[in-house]
Amino acid sequence: MSWLFDDDHRALQDRFGTRALADRLEQGHLRRHIGPAEAGFIEARDMFFLSTIDGQGRPTVSYKGGAPGFVAVVDGATLAFPSYDGNGMYLSMGNIAGRAQVGMLFIDFETPRRLRLQGEAELSDDAAVLARWPGADLAVRVSVSGLWVNCPRYVHRYRRVEESRYVPDAQGAAPLAGWKRIDDMQDVLAPGEAAEARRQGLIDEEGWVARVDAGDREA
Repeated sequence: MSWLFDDDHRALQDRFGTRALADRLEQGHLRRHIGPAEAGFIEARDMFFLSTIDGQGRPTVSYKGGAPGFVAVVDGATLAFPSYDGNGMYLSMGNIAGRAQVGMLFIDFETPRRLRLQGEAELSDDAAVLARWPGADLAVRVSVSGLWVNCPRYVHRYRRVEESRYVPDAQGAAPLAGWKRIDDMQDVLAPGEAAEARRQGLIDEEGWVARVDAGDREA
């Protein structure tokens, strides 16, 4: 009995003659708990990709970034990470609130190395929990179902240039997002954000896109 594969996977494995290989990989590499090596790898990352599913079964994948160690390994079966201010849509968090199943992909682009993890997530707004991540509005706790290390094949090598200026500091403070200075957004911002946008100076959407295209670190 396979935990990882269902009939659709098996059909393709049989078509391409890889069932035995798939079984060997599942039996030899799939883990149900986070070991010391995996914990060290996860907690050294400053980003990961999060996959969630909405109430209509539609998947979405989101990039999550923070300071190295922002994903915390609580114990061998649990990890946690913060949800920082975003674009206000709460796609990933709303999906988790409705459907707990998540997938997480951690990549070290310099080595390179990658780790996949699947689990069940829940949201928390408990102040004691959030205290670990100043500036976070929610925390996510993930109970691990399975994880495995992928080979680095096809992972292009990149080097980290600098940390995003928007990662909250030790007090939870962070600059106003550049796009929140767009003039057409002012009527839907929180009053404090709108006031800060006016203080910094409003811009139009074309101007902000031009900054993004040019690689402006303050965009």
